[in-house]
Amino acid sequence: MSASASQGNAHPLTYRAAGVDIDAADELIRRIGRLARTTHGGQVVAGIGGFASLVALPGGQGPLLVTSCDGVGTKLKVAFATGRHDTVGIDLVAMNVNDLLCCGATPLCFLDYLAMGRLDVEVGEALIRGITEGCRQGGCALVGGETAELPGLYAPGEYDLAGFVVGTVTREALIDGHSVRAGDAVIGLPSTGLHSNGYSLARRALVDDQTDWQALVPELGRSLADELMTPTRIYVEALRQLRAAVELRAVAHITGGGLIDNPPRVIPATLAWRLELARWTVPPVMRLIAERGRVAPEEMWRTFNMGLGMLVVVPADQADAAVAAGAAVGARVVGAIIERGERAVELIAP
Repeated sequence: MSASASQGNAHPLTYRAAGVDIDAADELIRRIGRLARTTHGGQVVAGIGGFASLVALPGGQGPLLVTSCDGVGTKLKVAFATGRHDTVGIDLVAMNVNDLLCCGATPLCFLDYLAMGRLDVEVGEALIRGITEGCRQGGCALVGGETAELPGLYAPGEYDLAGFVVGTVTREALIDGHSVRAGDAVIGLPSTGLHSNGYSLARRALVDDQTDWQALVPELGRSLADELMTPTRIYVEALRQLRAAVELRAVAHITGGGLIDNPPRVIPATLAWRLELARWTVPPVMRLIAERGRVAPEEMWRTFNMGLGMLVVVPADQADAAVAAGAAVGARVVGAIIERGERAVELIAP
């Protein structure tokens, strides 16, 4: 890490100052929703606004089709800088498949979109190798996609990735949060780090033109390249184990919007999440971002997963069973659902 980066920024950083305006994104989603609803018929069970969309098959019989679409974001800038291209494909699958899991769906198939200014066969193969590994972890088939060569659109050595996943869920197995009650336990499934969110802010806090990506960062115990290129955890198997052992009443994937904006999306309107900060450890990289970038706590909680990649709601008397079922990923009780009169998240300090 260069001296200037290690000494922190002159002014406190925000996600907006780093180039990402969550409030503007929320407003755009609201506008998109209004437009998209004009195309809906009776087949749409859940559209824009959830973690995934649900559509009934013609005739209304059989399972629901569940779809999700996402990308990797500016984590790709780290891939460009480090020359590591074989793991962002895992991130791509993870960001899609993990969204699908929030409604109880089983992933079936995946398609990717890869665009380059000039086709690089070696980089392209590495990217697809990562996508296939992600599909193996996610239990879905890579069935197709699109590779586009777009001269002049991307800087030399840069590219973009997007993905699309399709799954199914029966109406009986659908998880939609309607059964969540005050007093239910909240189970946290730890993340592997930043996953694929908040990289615009992370890079502003940690990286400059002099950054040595391979140098040991003492606070992390490894290099910045190793830390920032750690793939997003795929929770398919963990959710399968949990569902076999307990009743899952709601599931939230902690992505853009962090622990503030994501959890309220999946519970009834009068309930809130109470998360006890003493019950899990915030990863060192997030503490380093806060320190180096002088990022305010509220900005951190609304930008990053802060160590929890998934939150699951179960009946209180099934909390111990849920922790046991999710032991492979370090599941733990991190809070409870409370009555508050509005959807919200309360963070309880130690």
